[in-house]
Amino acid sequence: MKTRNLPAIRALRPAWNKGRIVGQKRPLKPKHVWAIRVRLELAENHRDLALFNLAIDRKLRGCDLVRMKVVDVMATGQIKERASVLQSKTQTPVRFEISEGTRASLARWMREPLMVGSEYLWPGRFHERLHISTRQYARIVRDWVTSIGLEATHSMRRTKVTQIYKKTGNLRAVQLLLGHTKMDSTVRYLGVELEDALVISESIEI
Repeated sequence: MKTRNLPAIRALRPAWNKGRIVGQKRPLKPKHVWAIRVRLELAENHRDLALFNLAIDRKLRGCDLVRMKVVDVMATGQIKERASVLQSKTQTPVRFEISEGTRASLARWMREPLMVGSEYLWPGRFHERLHISTRQYARIVRDWVTSIGLEATHSMRRTKVTQIYKKTGNLRAVQLLLGHTKMDSTVRYLGVELEDALVISESIEI
């Protein structure tokens, strides 16, 4: 009597995104920004304070932030008020402002012993690594966000441009600040809906 080959039974694996919040990360609210900033100031964590402030001001990807060099933000011994960085994804330069508070925190970080002779703004702790990695930065951001009781689903890059859009409704300005080549990308990035467009339209009279 022949035995039939029965199909193999595979154990069901849980979905990779089970229990996770996927999709666009939310921006931090101003109260969240100040809560994190105050915690870092009280802890006298000069590197993280400078990194956090510049991440908010810079509005660009983490992979570009971790590769920043001292010369990108400093000239003739002074922190610049504006800087320009080449985006690794698009190879296009993007200019951004460095606010007064960020300049102060950067200047304080520059005086740390670890920064003596360093080419990069955020040097790695190991000799073979010139700067912190994108993965390290993601963990640092997660620690910032969870320290104030939020879930680790928030975006540094989206934080300031969201406030700019809410206060001005100027999508073109946000597009330039983010370094997007297409307006559609900016609309999707901000999650602009029809209701937002109608509110802007209603505020304009011709």
